[in-house]
Amino acid sequence: MIQSSDQSIATSAATPERRRVLTLWDLVFYGIILIQPIAPIPLFGVAQKLSNGHFVTTILIAMFAMTITAFSYGRMAAIYPSAGSAYTYVSRGLNPHLGFLVGWAMLLDYLLLPLVTAVWVATTLHARYLSGVPYPIIAFIFVALITGLNLRGVKSSARTNIVLLALMSVVIIAFICLAVRYLLLSQGWSGLLSAQPFYSAQTFDFHRIWVATSFAALTYIGFDGVTTLSEDVANPKRNVLLATVLVCLLTGAFGGLEVYLGQRVWPNWHSFPNLESAFMDVCQRVGGSLLFNLMGGALIAAMLGTGLAAALGAAKLLFGMGRDNVLPRKIFGHLNPESKSPTYNILIIGVLAYIGAIGLGYVGNAFEHAGEMVNFGAFLAFMGVNLATFFQFGLRRNNGWQAQAASSVLYRVFADAILPLIGFAFCALIWWNLNAIAKTVGGIWLAVGVAYITVKTRAFRVLPPNIDFNES
Repeated sequence: MIQSSDQSIATSAATPERRRVLTLWDLVFYGIILIQPIAPIPLFGVAQKLSNGHFVTTILIAMFAMTITAFSYGRMAAIYPSAGSAYTYVSRGLNPHLGFLVGWAMLLDYLLLPLVTAVWVATTLHARYLSGVPYPIIAFIFVALITGLNLRGVKSSARTNIVLLALMSVVIIAFICLAVRYLLLSQGWSGLLSAQPFYSAQTFDFHRIWVATSFAALTYIGFDGVTTLSEDVANPKRNVLLATVLVCLLTGAFGGLEVYLGQRVWPNWHSFPNLESAFMDVCQRVGGSLLFNLMGGALIAAMLGTGLAAALGAAKLLFGMGRDNVLPRKIFGHLNPESKSPTYNILIIGVLAYIGAIGLGYVGNAFEHAGEMVNFGAFLAFMGVNLATFFQFGLRRNNGWQAQAASSVLYRVFADAILPLIGFAFCALIWWNLNAIAKTVGGIWLAVGVAYITVKTRAFRVLPPNIDFNES
C-alpha cells in the first residue's frame, strides 16, 4: 500500500521486533511452495515451439540469470530486511523515482497473473475435456469462480498449500519414474542419456533460444518472495541470500529434469495436438490415461490457487493506492462493510482477466503473450535490483578496497561490481527479446507510470509516494 515516508518510519518504530525463528530450509521450502514444482510444465509445449525443441537449454540459461539476480536480492535483503521487494531495493539502493517505476511495473504483474491462469485453464479444458463448450464460456466460468471466491473471502490455508505441494510432488515423481522406465524399455540407455535436448545442430538457433528464454523465465517468477520473510529469519544476512539462490538452483535443476525427460519422451513438438497442454500428452505416453488426468488435475488445481492469490493480491494493492487517493478513492478505496473485502477492485481484476483472455484468444498464442507480458514487469524489476546492488556495493563502498589484501579486493570487485552487472546484462537481454505484444502493452503501462510520477512529483522535484507490497 502507499504511505508517506514519515508514516512508514512511525509504523516501523511502533512495531515490536519479530522473533527470528525461520531457518534456511524453512525459507527454501517457502520459496518452492511459491514457485511450485510443476512451474515449467504448463510452459512445455509453447516453449518447445519457441525454442525449436530446446526448452531445457532455455531453462538453464534463465537459471543462470535468475541465480545471479537471487544473489543480488539476498545481498540487498541483508541491508534492508524490513521490506523485501524489488521496489524497496531500487528505491533505497538506487533512486526513489526509479523505485516507483519498478513498483509500477510490478503492479502490472499482479494485474496480469489472473489473466495468465485464466488463459491456460480455459485453453486446456476446451482442448482436453470440454471441447463442446466454447473457449469464452470456459474462461468466463473460471474468472467468475476466482472472483466469486475472493468476494466471499475464501482463502487457501498454509495446510492446503502443503497438501497441494505434496500431491504435485507425488504426480511429478510418478512421471519421472515412468518416463525413465519408458525410455529404457523403448530405447535403452541411449534414449535416456542424450545431448539432443540441450543442443541439436539441425534446429539450434541463437535468436530463437533467446526469444524462448524470455518466455521460459516464467518458470522462476516468485522466487523473490523469499526476501519478504527477512525480518523473521535467523541470521538473515546469510540465510536469505542462500535461500534465494538455492530456490533458483533447485527450481532450475528439478524443472530441467522434468523438461529433459519430456523432450526425450516426445522429441517432435510439431506433433502435439495442443501446445498449452502438451505435457499431458507426454504423461499419457508414459503412464496412460491415469497419469494424463492426474497431471491435468494437478495443473488446474495449481492454476486455480495461483489465480486466487494473484487476483486478491492485485485487489489489495489497488485498495492501498485508492485509500491514499493515488487512484480514485471512491472506487479503489472501497471496502465492503460486511466482508471487509475490496469488492470493486476484485471485480475490476476479474473483468480485466476476462477481457484479456478473450482479446488474446483472438490474437492467437494467448498463453505465450500473457506470460511474456508478466515477464515485462518482472525483468524490469530484476534489472533494477541488479543495478541497485552494483551501486550499493560496487560504487558506494569501493573506498575500502585499497586497504585490503589483493585477493580480497579481487573478490569484492567480482562480487560487488562484475556479478551484478552480468546479472543486469542477462536480464536485459531476456527482457529485450520479449515479443512485440508484451513490449507494447508493457511500454504503454510504463509510459502511464512515467507521466503519473512526473506530475505527482512536480517533475521529480519531490519524493514519490511509497508503495508497500508486503500486504499483497
